[in-house]
Amino acid sequence: MSRAFKLPDLGEGVHEGEVLAVHVSVGQAVKEGDIILEVETDKAAVEIPSPFTGTVAEVRVKPGDTVKVGDVMMTFSNGEESEAASAPAPEAAIESAEMAEAAPVTQSAERKGPVPASPATRRLARELGVDLYAVHPTGPQGLVTAEDVRRHAESRPASPAATPETVASTDMAPPLVSPDLPDFSQWGPVAIEPRRSVRKATARQMALAWSQIPHVSNQGEADVTALEALRQRHAAQVKKDGGRLTLTVFAAKAAVAALKRFPRFNASLDMAGEQIIYKQYYHVGVAVDSPRGLIVPVLKDVNRKSIRELSLDFAGLVDRAREGQTPLEELQGATFTITNAGAVGGGHFAPIINYPQVAILGLGRARLKPVVRTTPGGAPQITPRLMMPLVLSFDHRIADGADAIRFMQTIIAMLEDPEQFLLEI
Repeated sequence: MSRAFKLPDLGEGVHEGEVLAVHVSVGQAVKEGDIILEVETDKAAVEIPSPFTGTVAEVRVKPGDTVKVGDVMMTFSNGEESEAASAPAPEAAIESAEMAEAAPVTQSAERKGPVPASPATRRLARELGVDLYAVHPTGPQGLVTAEDVRRHAESRPASPAATPETVASTDMAPPLVSPDLPDFSQWGPVAIEPRRSVRKATARQMALAWSQIPHVSNQGEADVTALEALRQRHAAQVKKDGGRLTLTVFAAKAAVAALKRFPRFNASLDMAGEQIIYKQYYHVGVAVDSPRGLIVPVLKDVNRKSIRELSLDFAGLVDRAREGQTPLEELQGATFTITNAGAVGGGHFAPIINYPQVAILGLGRARLKPVVRTTPGGAPQITPRLMMPLVLSFDHRIADGADAIRFMQTIIAMLEDPEQFLLEI
């Protein structure tokens, strides 16, 4: 008996991936749980285990291929699927009940227990108003995939409300169509490199954010002379403990202090529902320059952790991002983002907001500058100070310039007075 193995639903919002490695070949015997593929999605690199015990009959993919959820990647002969692979997830019954209460769905006449589907697929069904019982499954052993749900939603008759006018009223821009490019090779030699998963995901996210959010930027500088002295005094010990005591860590703590005072910057704007969603938790995304592209893992619960604890968390996030080992849960849930270009010598720059967040803080490289300061006697004095540029990009639909200035002033005040951090721990 031949069994097809399809790209499974790898998590919420993941629709496709790029094959990094194929660890099996035709004729090879595998056991349930053996790693057979590595796939890089726009979230992370994922090792995929075999749900079957059997022999590889056919391999339909190779490294570099882009595959979508539900695509057949290989087939097995004498494949015996594990109970864990064919049974619904433990959350299935609970989420099925939640779906019935939380969304208006198309009802199906026949219901025979929970529909096999992952939690992410069930969440998608609730969002699209789809009854899983009405969806034709294409996954193994009747598993409903996210692609099945989308296909079912698209096949339904269009709602009368789905008109150009209503699309405009929800502030959703139409998709951009790029014009055809000329044949550049007619003027000289060219080299072509395919866009990889992370770069493709970054492009999509940045285009979405730029099209949806009216960006405004507010610039400032922080005198981090005292803070850098504090950092250098303790950096070696923190490094010995396995942490990274960087200005990014201090900036995350300062940002959370500002987010508490100005909660609009820790929110998301729901245009369809005409409401502002205030998050009462503080998870800060930190942009990491990795060999795979820009990765934004998340420092969780920044408000509840000390600078030392955040330094340890930050070190782990950076190492896993650069090694391509970031799990999906470390890339989700951020309420605010910090990107530090100072490590590569960057100065003032205006970062693009990570939609659906409403603000992002860009840090530049701290440099010695002549600064006029007032002596105790009241006389002006020029003195060298370590000044770090900051730029806050924010969504002008949710906050005004005066709000952004006060928000930035709060961050600068924290960075310029290290003792303030003791009050925030």
